[in-house]
Amino acid sequence: MKNVVKADIEDLNKVVNIDSEVIGNTSRRNYIEKSIELGNCIIAKEDNDIVGFLIYDTNFFECTFISLIIVSPSNRRKGYASLLMEYMMSSSPTTKVFSSTNRSNISMQRVFDMNGFFQSGIVENLDEGDPEIIYFKSKC
Repeated sequence: MKNVVKADIEDLNKVVNIDSEVIGNTSRRNYIEKSIELGNCIIAKEDNDIVGFLIYDTNFFECTFISLIIVSPSNRRKGYASLLMEYMMSSSPTTKVFSSTNRSNISMQRVFDMNGFFQSGIVENLDEGDPEIIYFKSKC
């Protein structure tokens, strides 16, 4: 059964393992740990297995900003990213929710589109030659 819950510190190693599977290292371990401690990390589960996670904060002009949505490669295209986004929209501490992805990340752009987010701007010069597209959705 699929469900989404807030992560707790006991989930840290599993979440870091999923992140490492995607990016190839554990460099974001401290960031993930702090997000869990702050209550800003939610996890998608299939039965008792963690298959993905979402991290957010409210430091983007006092709006919610989804900084990471990661689903394990073996569980992609099964609706987990959408499940995490739906949960975030229903529990967001602010009415405005933003996120972003690189122009080259077509699959994430499709996830945003399918979940009712729309493009709200572009930031150049973060990744050379691959602008960041900002997405927005309102809870209202």
